[in-house]
Amino acid sequence: MSDVVILGGGSGGYACAFRAAQLGLSVMLIEKDKVGGTCLHRGCIPTKALLHAAEVADTARESAAVGVKSSFEGIDMAGVHTYKDGVVAKLYKGLQGLVSAHQVEMISGTGRYVGNRTVEVDGRRITGKSVVLATGSYSKVLPGIDLGPRVLTSDQALTLDRVPTRAIVLGGGVIGVEFASVWASFGADVTIVEALPRLIAGEDEWSSKQLTRGLRKRGITARTSSPFSGVKETDDGVTVTLESGETLDADVLLVAVGRGPNTGDLGDVALSAGFVDVDSTLATSAEGVYAVGDIVRGPQLAHRGFQHGIFVAEQIAGLNPKAVPDSGIPRVTYSNPEVASVGLTEAQAVEQFGTVDTAVYDLAGNGKSQILGASGGVKLVRAGGAVVGIHMVGARVGELIGEAQLVVNWGAYPEEVAHLIHAHPTQSEAFGEAHLALAGKPLHSH
Repeated sequence: MSDVVILGGGSGGYACAFRAAQLGLSVMLIEKDKVGGTCLHRGCIPTKALLHAAEVADTARESAAVGVKSSFEGIDMAGVHTYKDGVVAKLYKGLQGLVSAHQVEMISGTGRYVGNRTVEVDGRRITGKSVVLATGSYSKVLPGIDLGPRVLTSDQALTLDRVPTRAIVLGGGVIGVEFASVWASFGADVTIVEALPRLIAGEDEWSSKQLTRGLRKRGITARTSSPFSGVKETDDGVTVTLESGETLDADVLLVAVGRGPNTGDLGDVALSAGFVDVDSTLATSAEGVYAVGDIVRGPQLAHRGFQHGIFVAEQIAGLNPKAVPDSGIPRVTYSNPEVASVGLTEAQAVEQFGTVDTAVYDLAGNGKSQILGASGGVKLVRAGGAVVGIHMVGARVGELIGEAQLVVNWGAYPEEVAHLIHAHPTQSEAFGEAHLALAGKPLHSH
């Protein structure tokens, strides 16, 4: 009997496996496809490769603005996929090596938790002293939508062999916005259809407004407060109908309405609305069984699942680790412009604390941002003296989220951050300037 049996080899599952092995526990990792899961093979990594290709396309198209003579001749999708798949293959090879290095026993097959700390894999029953459920998530599709050659989820969009002339993206969350950004950079006419009043509705309202403005400048149309009614697929396109009765025509429809938990039949584990019920230690209702990642209600982020996996491994080993609350987990939307945040939105902070202070520093005052042609800004939310939320919009702001999560998770005061030095010229100076402003001593802002 293994000390730990893990069902699912994605970010949460393999992180749990590696950390448990480091701690001297025997580990069996069950995966039906490839270790790395959705993130490596059908999510984070391939989409960000597409987004980098999109950035290169924009750079080539706009090079004359900086005095560089070049021409943008179009997108070779076969070449883009070769590049994307090459990145994934290198990371997958490295991950396979780490499985061997950590002496984790891999079992290939479709596993199903059947209760009593037992997983059934293709007819074989495997019992562990502890079981970790890390089965991940799937692309949701609204009722009445049938997928086809022109009605896609992100899985099919990642392998699309052409650039659509016109595309409709159903859903204005992270996945929808990122694909809209890629296709627009590749030359498509893109419309985002979102039932809610704003894009990336989970982010601060200021971030939503900044993003919408940036997408509009790039020619992307955002139809918010526009509930979807239906779609009809033809040989040469799709017709999307809104609840208002209005119709929109395009070559393809991307359905990006979120991801659902892969829970299904989990034996004696309690669920709520499809998600696994867990306590503060990520323990389920079944003794000795834990759940990590996207099957636990909260932000569905690969790095959250990764941290969950480490936490559970240390919990099983008796180290009594400290959990990071969901609000302390950084979030990034890798569109153009990027959106990055950590902590509470202004509305959440008001609800929790009552009185808050905010400061916004515009990237127009930042030298490196002007060099990059970036627009956007940094917004801080303070409550009870400490910075409780940081929200950033602009080119490459995702690279600033590391410092931001330190500020929020350590409960820093603006005055404490204001005296730290940020190299010039970098966009990190905008981060410092926002804290200077909230500390009452702005230098490059009014």
